[in-house]
Amino acid sequence: MEKTHKAVTGKGSPLTKYRRLIIGSDSFATFLYYEFCQLFVFFPGALGMVLRKLFWPRMFSRCGRGTVFGFGVVVRQPKKIALGDSVVISEYCILDGRSEKEVLSLEVGDRSILSNNVMLSCKNGSISVGKDVGLNAQTIIQSTTGNAVTIGDNCVIGQRCLVIGGGNYDISNRNDLIRTSPIVDDGGVTVENNVWLGANVSVLGGVTVGQGSVAGTGAVVSRSVPPFSVCLGVPAKVVRERT
Repeated sequence: MEKTHKAVTGKGSPLTKYRRLIIGSDSFATFLYYEFCQLFVFFPGALGMVLRKLFWPRMFSRCGRGTVFGFGVVVRQPKKIALGDSVVISEYCILDGRSEKEVLSLEVGDRSILSNNVMLSCKNGSISVGKDVGLNAQTIIQSTTGNAVTIGDNCVIGQRCLVIGGGNYDISNRNDLIRTSPIVDDGGVTVENNVWLGANVSVLGGVTVGQGSVAGTGAVVSRSVPPFSVCLGVPAKVVRERT
């Protein structure tokens, strides 16, 4: 929060701060092309989808064939974002690749789909979403300060899920302001292949959700889950194995 505030309100011209924070490049040509693409963000109907499909792929580090962008999609620092083939980015999604450390901070694999209002946010971290993944509406995946989040192939992530690496402040000194305290290095989150997270599931930093596992609706996964397990509750506990 503090770094973002300084980047927006600190020294420098508004244009310089905008280019560094939103576009992630000092290149004037990159700036012009990004601004050109913004003309189509809220362009309605089929024509808007065609225009975005035609012009937007060049914004990114990589964008595969057949990728589609819905209405109102927000993109920050696109040169740090890579999209596979036939990816679907639905209405009002946020792809935020902001990172001072990562050359490529956000990747989405082939044939994955982001439903409405999904946010993928890199705050000096990295997010990798595998192939054939479904991220349902209003899900938030966030990586902070080097705590990477990895989602494997063939995963189903339910509505309004939260998956966050680096989500805790160091509160060991009670005299320090919490908002200016450092983020705890928790090792990030790994969701292995073929995992199903039900609606409103939270997966916290330092957790690995094993291959083929299921987390029931509303679960808060604060400890690692073995492969082929079913977990429920707050905090989530393994209730059975898939046999």
